[in-house]
Amino acid sequence: MAGTDPIHQFVIEDMFPLFTLGGDGTAGSGLSFAFTNSALFMVATVAIIGLYLILSTGSKSVIPGRAQLLSELVYGFVANMVRSAAGTAGMTFFPLVFSLFTFIFVANMLGMVPYFFTVTSHIIVTFALSMLVFLTVIIYGFVKNGPKFLKLFVPAGVPGYILPIVAPIEFISFMSRPISLSVRLFGNILAGHITLKVFTGFIVTMGSLGFLGILGSALPLIMAVALTGLEFLVGAVQAYVFAVLTCMYLNDAIHPSH
Repeated sequence: MAGTDPIHQFVIEDMFPLFTLGGDGTAGSGLSFAFTNSALFMVATVAIIGLYLILSTGSKSVIPGRAQLLSELVYGFVANMVRSAAGTAGMTFFPLVFSLFTFIFVANMLGMVPYFFTVTSHIIVTFALSMLVFLTVIIYGFVKNGPKFLKLFVPAGVPGYILPIVAPIEFISFMSRPISLSVRLFGNILAGHITLKVFTGFIVTMGSLGFLGILGSALPLIMAVALTGLEFLVGAVQAYVFAVLTCMYLNDAIHPSH
């Protein structure tokens, strides 16, 4: 069943227990914490990024090799993204944006490997990343601007008599950011992987029906190949979109006036 079930690939499974809080010592009592397959691939994602950056930039060659050149290209790409969306002052948050972009990108690419786990297909992971951005915006916005940060909810040039209508709309829009940011990433990755799994399941099912079934499986095979390429593209685009929106939200904390 696991081989054809499109949802099985998203199941979080315990790999080994860590510790238990509370309980009376009997099995099943208390709150158990375990190292899961999701945690494993999050650790693997961070390890891959860290090792690659250390190994590719360790020599600091004047004439960079391919590995160092790729690291510098990613650095420049994210730096330009931050400056374009949040200005020079936004470079304060470059480490945050760079970390988010590379983490989501590498996690999405790892999820495309057969039998690997896609951590961004779980709303709890994407929501945690979104809340990190959201809380950073709020805390930095008030620390830097004080009460002036509330100007974010009062668009410039709006007549005073319609502010009671516009301000609540702006506030609701602001509060919905972590939801929209997390659901966008989670939804695209989840839907794409399910669709790909369904088409590959068609190939296996039709291939078991004999010669005519094998001929008929050509169409879902073509679709599966096309969807695989599309999923790689979606994984990269979603990492970019998450990073760009993060920069735009951080810009609100730096420059709250519209």
